[in-house]
Amino acid sequence: MHNIAILDDFQNTALRYGEWNSLREHAAITVFTNTLSDEELVERLQPFDILCVMRERTRLTRGLLSRLPNLKLLASTGPWNAAIDIEAAHELGITVCGTASSPTAAAELAWALILAATRHIPKEVTSFRQGGWQVSVGGDLHGKTIGLLGLGYTGAATARVAQAFGMRTIAWSQNMTQESAARHGALFVPKEELFASSDILSIHVRLSDRTRNLIGARELAMMPRHALLVNTARGPIVNEQALINALRERQIAGAALDVFDQEPLPAAHPLRALDNVIATSHIGYVTDDSYRIYYGESVQNIRAWIEGSPVRVLTPEKREISYVSQSAG
Repeated sequence: MHNIAILDDFQNTALRYGEWNSLREHAAITVFTNTLSDEELVERLQPFDILCVMRERTRLTRGLLSRLPNLKLLASTGPWNAAIDIEAAHELGITVCGTASSPTAAAELAWALILAATRHIPKEVTSFRQGGWQVSVGGDLHGKTIGLLGLGYTGAATARVAQAFGMRTIAWSQNMTQESAARHGALFVPKEELFASSDILSIHVRLSDRTRNLIGARELAMMPRHALLVNTARGPIVNEQALINALRERQIAGAALDVFDQEPLPAAHPLRALDNVIATSHIGYVTDDSYRIYYGESVQNIRAWIEGSPVRVLTPEKREISYVSQSAG
């Protein structure tokens, strides 16, 4: 028998998605609904040889993995996971599996945040619940310029909606070309122009050594004072203190955020107190369809690994899925 732990199931819904019952003949399944610190986490995870991890809710570092001698399989959700030291896992003999992911969920949340910020929805809803009526004047999207930092599948989906709204769409990233931008109806511009010309700047690049702190005080200072910064990608792409300073000083009009340097975000964090921030708690991927993909394919990976069949393995070199025959031993 194997011992499976499902980590960080914040909504306590994991068992609703995927055929977990198909594993019960071979494994005992334990669900955890909260995140713990390293020392407590080591103690919690010691008994388990299989972990199912949801995105980057728990950091699985080399130091942590080295203290889990029973661990043999990490079933991660998504096609990569920056919170797992995949190289260390492979060196320790731990197989790391991945899944597909929704190509549209994060883009849909980006637009929910853009619309909420532009039309002051949180303020209007609060007023309505308190008996008030029309307390703000909203902005328009038609005719405005949206700048997309990145045009992968999430950025491309965001671009399609922008064009449906009648927005001018410009884009830049380190590997983008005029041709690749044009394929998505966007105009490729230099980095400086992206920041200087965007009424709304939406971030859609992966977090890496190249993109960490890609947006700092210099880039924020280039943005128009009426601009909105939207981040549904990863928190550390934007230098957090530089963003807080820019928002406090009204260098930009506001920020709409779903991701942060530290998650869950501490209760007393400054971003929670700023009146020009609207934010959600990293829910860009938290949808029915996403969870069906994530947990459904995680169950398939775990079952295949137990049976010694080919599984979808994340490799340390490219952190991309490759199909490799593994054995549960």
